[in-house]
Amino acid sequence: MNRKTNAGFKIICLNRKASFNYFFEDTLEAGIVLKGSEIKSIRNGKVNIADSYAIEKKGEIILINSHISSYKQASYSNHKPLDERKLLLNKREINKLIGKMQRDGFTIVPTKMYFKNGKAKIEIAIAKGKKQYDKRAVKKRRDWERDRSRYIRKSS
Repeated sequence: MNRKTNAGFKIICLNRKASFNYFFEDTLEAGIVLKGSEIKSIRNGKVNIADSYAIEKKGEIILINSHISSYKQASYSNHKPLDERKLLLNKREINKLIGKMQRDGFTIVPTKMYFKNGKAKIEIAIAKGKKQYDKRAVKKRRDWERDRSRYIRKSS
């Protein structure tokens, strides 16, 4: 029984906090411009995108505040952990993102980073921030689902 797996797809890190703090409208896949020591560190899993976001700078989309730890074996050519990293998107996607950010007040947050056919990719979402009462409603619903499953489990 051969079980077919997706060999070209490996998730590196997820941004679980983003789905709690934002409503997602649309998601896009983007490449990232990385240095050699950065990709080595990503392959070791030493990356955190929990507090990162993307902005527009000179007609390009730049990822801000993503933490990729320094690679221990790299000597003088090591990178800074909190560098700005350019995202690779085509012009139509960049214009769409810039328009959403400027007109509608959306923000761009990364949701996950993964390897696809050996290349590091990042999934970004066009998102709108949740209000405090929306977050409370999500917590309340989650707690109710947990309690309901306990009741069902105990009754059967």
